[in-house]
Amino acid sequence: MDEFLTSIQQSGFARFIGESGSTWGYPFVLFMHTLGLGIVAGVGAGLALRVLGFGRGVALESLDRLFPIMWFGFILSAVSGLTLLATDPVTKLHQIVFWVKLVCVFLGVGNMQMMRNRIFRGSSVSSGVMPSNARLLALTSLFFWIGATTAGRLIAYL
Repeated sequence: MDEFLTSIQQSGFARFIGESGSTWGYPFVLFMHTLGLGIVAGVGAGLALRVLGFGRGVALESLDRLFPIMWFGFILSAVSGLTLLATDPVTKLHQIVFWVKLVCVFLGVGNMQMMRNRIFRGSSVSSGVMPSNARLLALTSLFFWIGATTAGRLIAYL
């Protein structure tokens, strides 16, 4: 397995991204990754805070249109994240903090879709009555995205 990972790391593409020194290499990909995570986590935090009672003047029905933006942020973050991983898969895939980040991202995306289905597209949205698990979904959303962001930053240091 390490042979395969080393071959990815030594590929021309991975070496360009990680070692070229070009602005279009590592700095650009890292910026795209940060932007994507900022979009998905930032919009997700806004939605979660609305569910928790902040911004009651904003109708929940109108916020459903933000989910495609979150999906765009997730896809941008995933593609750029895979590109960053290609520059050093041997090290990254052996770090516990990397796997913690992936678990948080996986749970965050699942939670995001559950929030959309149960809160923003559920029958209760028009009646103004939140489902019984709405508060828990909002809190776990915040927890997962804060966890993913924190673990992602720690990857560089652990």
